[in-house]
Amino acid sequence: MQGLELARRYYEEYGAPMLHEQFPEIEGLIAAGLCGSGSECLGFDDEVSQDHDFEAGFCLFLPGEDVIDRQTAFRLERAYAKLPKEFMGVKKSLISPAGGSRHGVIRMNEFFLAKTGNAEGILRGYGWFRVPEQSLLEAVNGQIWRDDSGVFSARREALRRMPEDVRLKKLTGELATMAQAGQYNYLRCLDHGEEGAAQLSAISFAQAAIHVVFLLNRRFMPYYKWQFRAMRSLPKLSGLESALAGLIGGGSGAGEMMEKYATIENIASAVIEELQEQSISEAVCGDLSKHANSVNDHVADPALRNEDIFFGAG
Repeated sequence: MQGLELARRYYEEYGAPMLHEQFPEIEGLIAAGLCGSGSECLGFDDEVSQDHDFEAGFCLFLPGEDVIDRQTAFRLERAYAKLPKEFMGVKKSLISPAGGSRHGVIRMNEFFLAKTGNAEGILRGYGWFRVPEQSLLEAVNGQIWRDDSGVFSARREALRRMPEDVRLKKLTGELATMAQAGQYNYLRCLDHGEEGAAQLSAISFAQAAIHVVFLLNRRFMPYYKWQFRAMRSLPKLSGLESALAGLIGGGSGAGEMMEKYATIENIASAVIEELQEQSISEAVCGDLSKHANSVNDHVADPALRNEDIFFGAG
């Protein structure tokens, strides 16, 4: 059983009754669910994942002290700590009465401050470029099973909507990186006899291309360990996953290195087709640098549009 389902059942059997019986006056103010760090919050956990940081646990997100005071929150923390230490054969981690960093009683503001740098989870303008997308994903992933007030869910929903100017500027930077690393420097490195540098160029191209795929799907890119796994489930360009994996791996013989360049161009062609499908590039060529400039022309805010072409690159 995966962690999200385990957490939901544990909450329904023990957490929800605990709230209703011991804290009826505040249960409607609390958001209950599981989100944040950990592969289980992405639905990517398996048997291997259970060797660390895996337990029967869930999150109770509280509003500020002006709504639920510190003393009540402490009583709730103690009540959570007293829940059964084992559920469906999975033991709960030994944590302090104040809860753990992933599970237990968490103030909403503290959660969003940790993930976004803003206590209310509000990002504006250039703030979107300062927060790693994996952190934004941790703020909106997982499942929320109860949120009567809707406050916590509303903050998460707002974060899911990356402004279009931000998306376009990030695309601009990553497309420019793909062009420079893959379509230009890769062959130059080979011409210089620098096969190691050519491999690094291919890796840089692939890293930028992966981010482009997520941006074209309007999804946050996860931690590197889960990027290929997440890419396979995307509605657009998921088929590039195997080509990108092959580009990073594979041999370094002369024939194989030239095959990698063909792969680079194939990936570039697929990306360009999607750019045109979304009507965010008017360039009519296979040169990704020209498409980067065309995408940049669609950025509405003049100040952001005039930032360096690589400004939005990860």
